[in-house]
Amino acid sequence: MLSVDISCIGEVAIIECEGRIVQSEAAFKLRQAVISLRDPRIIVLDLSKVPVVEGGGLGMLQFLRQWAHSHDIQLKLLDPCQSVRDRLKHANSMGEFDIATLEEVMVLFSRADE
Repeated sequence: MLSVDISCIGEVAIIECEGRIVQSEAAFKLRQAVISLRDPRIIVLDLSKVPVVEGGGLGMLQFLRQWAHSHDIQLKLLDPCQSVRDRLKHANSMGEFDIATLEEVMVLFSRADE
């Protein structure tokens, strides 16, 4: 089961995800969390507590990347674990995502608060 927690500061939103993104229910929960945000400029998906992303989850991440691009929103993945990185590489989509470090996200939040 996937849980999501949303925090917003200015135009930056972080969605902390915990659990597996392997079934369509989890993928749609993630989609709803992202598309329900009010006018973010940057969305950070914190995947540090997501041990597994499978087919439906990979497809949803691709959808969200394209959705964000079409809405002029930066989508960043924060600290995906090695198994998630491997799945993204295997799906030939690792290079399409902006992988952010914790330090980069902290800078984004500090600037958003100004």
